[in-house]
Amino acid sequence: MASIYERALGSDFGKLHPRIRERFGFSSEDKVASVGVGVMDRIWTSKWAAVPLHIGTYRHILFPEGGVRIPFSIGNYAYKDSFGRETVTWCREFRFPNTVRRFDATMIYSDERRTIVDYLGTKQHLAVDLSVGVAENGGIRIRSGEQRFYEGLIGFRFPALFTGIADVCEWYDDRQQTYRISVRVTNRLIGTVFRYYGRFQASVRPLDPALIPPDARPLREERRA
Repeated sequence: MASIYERALGSDFGKLHPRIRERFGFSSEDKVASVGVGVMDRIWTSKWAAVPLHIGTYRHILFPEGGVRIPFSIGNYAYKDSFGRETVTWCREFRFPNTVRRFDATMIYSDERRTIVDYLGTKQHLAVDLSVGVAENGGIRIRSGEQRFYEGLIGFRFPALFTGIADVCEWYDDRQQTYRISVRVTNRLIGTVFRYYGRFQASVRPLDPALIPPDARPLREERRA
């Protein structure tokens, strides 16, 4: 079975660096996971967005802290969710001197929307369309698009003026033999809201989907993409 990223990229998936293809090329049928540890060289947040960033900590969506050389870990697990959809988790942990913050998400490929949909946080209230491409350095580039909120019978699209646009690039540095990542979230009104960049080592290891850590899965799953 093709991974959700291979489905999104089509033939362009083969243009990715081999180590990036390894991290983004597995599905639940492969019974493996990609687990990594490293350091974020810098994490920066806007003081103008402190309140919404703080609120996001309750659902593991962003956070207000910043700093340099912050220890970091990431777990990407593939499984079928309760609706039978191929799903990949993004469990990121940032260990600040006085607190630990998580930034969690689960991604699916939506046949209806013909793109990857990223559910942010622990209860999948926020669904975000993702545009995926190949960077010149063989890395994978991800840019967020339309964002929707779901809760019970409620469902609506966020006005673009009040959303953050995320630009992500993950690539493999052959010279340093390490993965690198750069993430930037911007808003039309206040500019850069959140940014981090750094490096990490990751390996793909055997793991049956039934043994995925419980806290890697969302507390609630949303059918609507």
